[in-house]
Amino acid sequence: MNTLEAYNHALFLMINATPATPAWQIDVARSIAIYVVYLVPLALIAIWLFGDERQREVAVRAFCVTLLALGLSQIIGVIWPHPRPFVIGIGHTYLEHAPDSSFPSDHGTFFASIALTLLLGGVTRYGVAILLSGLAVAWARVFVGVHFPLDMVGAVAVACLAFLLIEPLWRLGGATVTRGLIAVYRKLLAWPIGRGWLSS
Repeated sequence: MNTLEAYNHALFLMINATPATPAWQIDVARSIAIYVVYLVPLALIAIWLFGDERQREVAVRAFCVTLLALGLSQIIGVIWPHPRPFVIGIGHTYLEHAPDSSFPSDHGTFFASIALTLLLGGVTRYGVAILLSGLAVAWARVFVGVHFPLDMVGAVAVACLAFLLIEPLWRLGGATVTRGLIAVYRKLLAWPIGRGWLSS
């Protein structure tokens, strides 16, 4: 075992819950690990429905960055499959999960991609909220035993790579794509927009 992997295992064991951990802590961590991710699409929808054109463009870009990042994550998992802790008998597991590759974390990639794009795009309030939520989910998924800490570090690296790959393409056509989506949105939801319930 190399030094980095040994450090990864040691850090995992420091965070991972044990049989002595109070049940309520495990229940809270399990809930965070499973359900907090659903707040992210709700945040993007809120940005779209109530934000201005600039914020909507950042939200669409975040969506594109995330799609690319998750695709890259799947490719990495196929090329370099890394076992989850419970597959190699390390620590304790409190959440059922398929024994697929752990690196990088899909949940971590999802949160990191959205948070990074929103923060760099100036949508700070939502970006900070998603960043903090992502940190909580990253901790929880290690705590319940389905990920190693470096799976989350890898997720951030993949999100950064996806952002850098999307950025030049977005400068060329991102505004056009966003304007097209806004035109469709205004036609489909003209009634609530006309009554001031949603941003135009």
